[in-house]
Amino acid sequence: MELRQLRYFITLAEELHFGRAAAREHIVQSALSQQVQRLERELGVRLLERTTHHVFVTPAGAAFLIQARQIIAQVDRAAQIARSTAGTAPSLRVGIIDASYDSMPQILHEVQARYPDLVIHQVEASVPEQYQQLLDGRLDVGIGRAALAPPGVASHLFRHDPLGVLVPDGHPFTALDGIPVATLAQEPLLLAEDAQAPEFNQFVVEMCRAAGFTPAVYEGTVESICAAADLVAAGRCLYCVPSSCISALPGTIWRPLTEPVSHYPWSILWRATDTSEHVSAITNCARTMSKRLGWLAPHTEQPAESDFNQK
Repeated sequence: MELRQLRYFITLAEELHFGRAAAREHIVQSALSQQVQRLERELGVRLLERTTHHVFVTPAGAAFLIQARQIIAQVDRAAQIARSTAGTAPSLRVGIIDASYDSMPQILHEVQARYPDLVIHQVEASVPEQYQQLLDGRLDVGIGRAALAPPGVASHLFRHDPLGVLVPDGHPFTALDGIPVATLAQEPLLLAEDAQAPEFNQFVVEMCRAAGFTPAVYEGTVESICAAADLVAAGRCLYCVPSSCISALPGTIWRPLTEPVSHYPWSILWRATDTSEHVSAITNCARTMSKRLGWLAPHTEQPAESDFNQK
């Protein structure tokens, strides 16, 4: 049994999709499949069930997944301790949701200036994935809405991000300075895959329901902001998105939502037991930048989000 087989199995169990798992591991799909099959043969049990369109974790696979994550976390911690002892440069693994959002890059830029020798690895992952990777030691810091954070993940709210909607060029909404939430009732709204962004989907649906309607959800799904913008530009749907990621989305126009004004809550996430210097530097920088840029200015927000959550 090899460590890479454990890593491939963990990734596949999280993605439940051979293509996405292979992309995360930067290998071809056939190689990933072969290594997982080899692992199953060595163990003598079936870890995954495969159909034409779906991958499922078996009960034996679910039990093995827990132990595999612990093994990999132990190995990663051992390697980190060894590198620290050898005097190598310190490193930090930081979760980001999508490269289009600007909050974490701004924070990391200031942290890097304070700690020029710190090696920062940015890992693109959904908020649920960040929770799991924080708990098993594969991430040091994450970012997202903390409403669904599990026990063991601490959070600090640092930004109330104005929520708006992407509309295609030429849409009647482009003539408006702001779009009342209730007017979205007549438009198909794109949501992310619920497994990837349940906290954001929940926020948008609750906002619509508070305005008196249940949104008409566009049937397709996407895995990135840029892909969502492509669908919007093609006139297929509209997409609710915070102001922090609207700088490079061609073919679309962003308009803020009004009546009521809505703000999406961003929090820094970390393991509650982690008191390391560099994790503290991230949270302290987020606090300082939030005050300097007015990211938590008074606003009207639905639903409410706690300012600090230490679990």
